Amino acid sequence: MLEISASRNLVERPVNNLITIGRRASPLADPLGWQGAKSTLKERISYMYCKDVLADVYFIVGKDDMRQRIPAHKFVLSVGSVVFDAMFNGGLTPQNSKDPLEIELPDVEVPAFRSLLRFLYSDEVEIGPESVITTLYTAKKYAVPAMESACVEFLKQNLGADNAFMLLTQARLFDEQQLAKLCLEIIDKNTYDALNGEGFTDIDLDTLCAVLARDTLRIREAQLFQAVVRWSSEECARRGLEATTENRRAVLGHAVQLIRFPLMTVEEFAQSAGETQSGLLTDREVVNLFLYFTVNPKPSIGFNDNPRCSVAGKELVVSRFQRIEGRWGYSGTPDRIKFTVDRKIYVVGFGLYGAIHGSHEYQCIIQVIHCGTGKVLAQNDTSFICDGSSSTCRVSFREPVEITPGVTYIASACLKGVDSHYGTKGLRRIVHQSATGGVVTFQFTYAAGNNNGTSVEDGQIPEIIFYTNNG
Repeated sequence: MLEISASRNLVERPVNNLITIGRRASPLADPLGWQGAKSTLKERISYMYCKDVLADVYFIVGKDDMRQRIPAHKFVLSVGSVVFDAMFNGGLTPQNSKDPLEIELPDVEVPAFRSLLRFLYSDEVEIGPESVITTLYTAKKYAVPAMESACVEFLKQNLGADNAFMLLTQARLFDEQQLAKLCLEIIDKNTYDALNGEGFTDIDLDTLCAVLARDTLRIREAQLFQAVVRWSSEECARRGLEATTENRRAVLGHAVQLIRFPLMTVEEFAQSAGETQSGLLTDREVVNLFLYFTVNPKPSIGFNDNPRCSVAGKELVVSRFQRIEGRWGYSGTPDRIKFTVDRKIYVVGFGLYGAIHGSHEYQCIIQVIHCGTGKVLAQNDTSFICDGSSSTCRVSFREPVEITPGVTYIASACLKGVDSHYGTKGLRRIVHQSATGGVVTFQFTYAAGNNNGTSVEDGQIPEIIFYTNNG
């Protein structure tokens, strides 16, 4: 057995300007080589990243014209990945060939594979919006959990309503439960924007059903239904089917039963859903739903009638006038009234007066404005049809707006149309109590400036539609 001092015996005399130590050789002209310029192990290993230096394996990455031949080192890869370790040292690849091993990776993209190698060689994370999904796939394929975590963290930091559905699809595909949970929370809070963002119409049926089953979506059911119809049209196209109502019903399957038609108003069901529901619902389902909206006791129906936003509960209405009169004119100036509450609520919309004679369609812009900053917190540019009675007409925001207790807000409605009813004998303070929503105290005050004459005592905006946290 050789002692340490015997290592000198391994040094042979120079041959052709090379000094041979064991099997290793170094040029006399540069005895330190590239290694000498690197002061740490990390620097030396990082230097070999994607270089032919000492490479003993080559990966042919990508497909067709995108293929690249990337050099690597079995030892470095085996240290960083149990999959590579099994591949190189577990008898899965031939060991006898003197030529470097070549491995085809047609299912991996070049930028993603380079990012994975950079991490294995240097612990450096190099990912961007364009490559993060494919890098996550590659990190999972080769079981590099630290790289997986970096990709998921990047996705979390870049998650928003506009890409929540796209990332939800990827999170479910890769079984990233925490990321999927965050995506669903974003969808809950920003449902309207998420449904109109990137990737909604590309989700699969299981993901669609998972979303429709949620109690925490903040959107009117009629708007949700329209989004589902859009998805069904895209799904028909993916399957090579004509987008008929029969085919839409077929591709939606169980998802139809998850649409909560009872949460619509009868007007929403007739006007919004009625345009596209023929064929999606059976004749019996349509009749039963109309009966549900109009008669008591209500018939049994096959659709869930639990309110969305379980954090909120059933919708409530506060009415601030005790008497109704006619006539109230409009000239392009918004009707406005200030209000405060003593507990957190979510405003869904307003009840507005309509025409004094016959049916009429109004154009309107409704807003909730923070009085202190002037910031518009919610707005909807829409229309509504009245029937000529003194009943109020519901006008909703696209999503509920959160109202903080003790803060003054302005309810604003700018109508364009004929003269309408208006309210009188308005109440300055209303204590609203219900079995589901508890007690909420509303304070109404005059909104100075352009208000079309609306005040605490009389005018428009007779109702605020809202819900609470514990309903």
